Amino acid sequence: MADHAANGSTSVDTLKDNAAAAYNSVANGPVAQNVKNQSAKTTAELSNLADSRRTPSYPAATGQPLTHYHSFFSELLSWNNPRASGIAYASIVSLIFAVRYLDVFRWGFKLTWMVLAITITAEAAGKALVNNGFASQLRPRKYYTVPKETLDAVIGDVHELINFFVIEAQRILFAENISASIAAALGAFLSYYLVKIVPYWGLAVIATTVAFFTPLIYTTNQELIDSQLKHASEIVNTQTAQLRSVAQKHTEQATQITKQYMGDYTAKAQSLIKGAGVPVLNDLKHSDFPAAPKDEIESPATKSETKSEQEPLIAA
Repeated sequence: MADHAANGSTSVDTLKDNAAAAYNSVANGPVAQNVKNQSAKTTAELSNLADSRRTPSYPAATGQPLTHYHSFFSELLSWNNPRASGIAYASIVSLIFAVRYLDVFRWGFKLTWMVLAITITAEAAGKALVNNGFASQLRPRKYYTVPKETLDAVIGDVHELINFFVIEAQRILFAENISASIAAALGAFLSYYLVKIVPYWGLAVIATTVAFFTPLIYTTNQELIDSQLKHASEIVNTQTAQLRSVAQKHTEQATQITKQYMGDYTAKAQSLIKGAGVPVLNDLKHSDFPAAPKDEIESPATKSETKSEQEPLIAA
C-alpha cells in the first residue's frame, strides 16, 4: 500500500515536472521569443508613429503653418514603420467591411437593452430577496467624469484633424503640389466612372489601398520609377521645345506675310488715289493751294454802319 502511494506521488511529481518543462520550453522557445521580439518592435513603431505628430518646419505656400497631422500621415504612408502602417491599413479595411457586413447599430441597440435588462432584474431581485439591490452594490462611489484637460486635448486634436483635411483640399485645389493635384484629378475621374459599377464601400477600400500602397511601391522601386519619370520628362521637354520652335517659325512667317500684304495693299491704294486725280499728301506742292486774300476783312458791325450811311433817310 505504501509502495502504491509512493508510486502515485512519484507519477504526479513526474507529470508536474513534465508540464513545467513543457511550459518553459514553450515560453522560452524560439517561437515565443520571436513573438516577444515582434511585439516589442510593434510597440516601438507605434510609439514612433505617435511621436511623429509634430508641426512641420516648412509652411504652406501662403506662409501659414501646417498641422501636426501633416507629419503624422506623411510618416504613416511612408511605411518607415511598416508594422504600424500595416496595422493602420488592416484596421481601416476591417472597419469598412464591418460597417458593410455587420449591422453594428442594431447590435448596439441589442446590447444596450440586454445590459439594461440584466441590471434592472438584478436590482429588483436583490430588493425583493434581501431588501438591497444587487446593482446598487456594484455602483461606484463616484461616477466617472471626463477631465477638462482630456476633453480639451480631444477637441484640440479633432480641430487639428479637421484643419488638415481643409488645408489639404485647398492645397490640391490651388495646385500647390502639381503631382498631388494630378493624382486627385485622376482619382476623381476614375471614381466618376467606377461609382456606376462599384459600391461606395468598394471605392473606400480601393482608395485606402491606393493611398497606402502607392508610396510603398514607389519607395521599393524608387530608382526605376525615377529613371522612367526622368526619361518621360525629357521626352516632354523635347516635344515642347520642338512645338515652341515650330510655333515661333510659323509666327515669324505669318508676320512677314502680313507685312508683305500690307505693303502691297498700301501701294495699290496709293496708285488708285493717284489714278482718280486726288493728289497724295506726299506729292502736294505750295502752288497747289489757292492764295490767301490780302484785303482787309470787315466785321459785320462795320458793314452795317457803312450801309446805313449810304441809304437816304426817309422823312416822316
